[in-house]
Amino acid sequence: MLSPKNLLAKKEAILKLTLYTGPALIVSMAYMDPGNYGTDIQAGASLNYNLLWVVWLSSGMAMLLQYLSGKIGIATGLSLPEIIREKLKKKMFIIPYWLAAESAAAATDLAEYLGTVIALNLLFGIPMIYAAIFGALDAILILTLATQRRFRFIEKLFAVFVSIIGIGYLYEIFITKPDPSTILFHSFVPTLSGEHTILLVVGVIGATVMPHALFVHSWLTKKKAQDKPLEERRKMRKFHLVENVVLLTIAGMINAAIMIMAAAAFHSTNPNVASISEAYKTLVPLFGAAAGIIFLITLLSSGIASSVTGTLAGQAIFEGLLGTKVNIWFRRLITRFVNVIPTTIAILLGLDPLNILVYSQVILSLMIPLPMIPLVILSGNKKLMGEFVNKKITTTIAVIFVGIILTFNSYLLINIK
Repeated sequence: MLSPKNLLAKKEAILKLTLYTGPALIVSMAYMDPGNYGTDIQAGASLNYNLLWVVWLSSGMAMLLQYLSGKIGIATGLSLPEIIREKLKKKMFIIPYWLAAESAAAATDLAEYLGTVIALNLLFGIPMIYAAIFGALDAILILTLATQRRFRFIEKLFAVFVSIIGIGYLYEIFITKPDPSTILFHSFVPTLSGEHTILLVVGVIGATVMPHALFVHSWLTKKKAQDKPLEERRKMRKFHLVENVVLLTIAGMINAAIMIMAAAAFHSTNPNVASISEAYKTLVPLFGAAAGIIFLITLLSSGIASSVTGTLAGQAIFEGLLGTKVNIWFRRLITRFVNVIPTTIAILLGLDPLNILVYSQVILSLMIPLPMIPLVILSGNKKLMGEFVNKKITTTIAVIFVGIILTFNSYLLINIK
């Protein structure tokens, strides 16, 4: 039994961890966003549980890379974009890098925005053109409260969104009754067969390890660490590790649950389900209206919350790489305006706006090296990181993960049609 003194110390540690929690919570939404819904549903429906191992692999890779990003913010008091600006020095290098990073943030936000639009359309019967307008307001309305004084509210709101998605998928798995033994087998035994399978593997990894999340995590942790003494930052690094492992494990489990639900619900009856809309329309006749409504509520929560993460990432990229403050309202409006235009045009032309996602995923595949390679190099730099520098084994594993991700993304770019 713990002594009163040790018990008090443990309570204080838990309280400090709770007060620190926030950066990984916000970033975790990138790993259960509408892009994950699309790839996981298609993979589960067409290949059953075969690609569950990919979900766990991609979640593990993302967890390590996000840890490195957050650690940079704690160690240096700077965000990854700020450090990259300092290293590039000249505007002739900084401006092209900034434009590429902004493109990655916009492409990511587009997928999240489309998820919100689809959820509004299917859940409330709002015509797509009006859903596109309403969907443009989600992040703006929430981020109205994202001032320095009220940022804690955003972190608490994200806890609500993650809870909604997690509880929703517990229900979906309960009602679809997947096979536990098959889940366990395919979680550990890699299975690959055919070109279509490889492309889905790339899709799952690409929807999990995302450029904007790697940029923004360091920005979020630096806000927590700024002006803190070394001893306090040492404690924060430990809190960061715990928060990162716990919350991104939960995100990975939700990511897996999406694929498991799709495999259990669609593989034997409709293996050709390839979109979120088809999944909803197939789910209702098989498992009832409640299953469909809960599915859409989780999608709406995912779209709104991940849009906020995307907007914050855009803020971090702009301020960090250009070294200048931007009016926060101007930034939010521009981000949304850029994504509303192509979606609205597609709807007016009678096109499926989900087709735009194909192009957004190609952009993300091209852009993932932008934050990922500097992240691994900088976090292993003793002069920059001091005592927070990576251990050799950490850097080695990170380099292996980078190699895996670049190999799969290169395959996608070479074979995309």
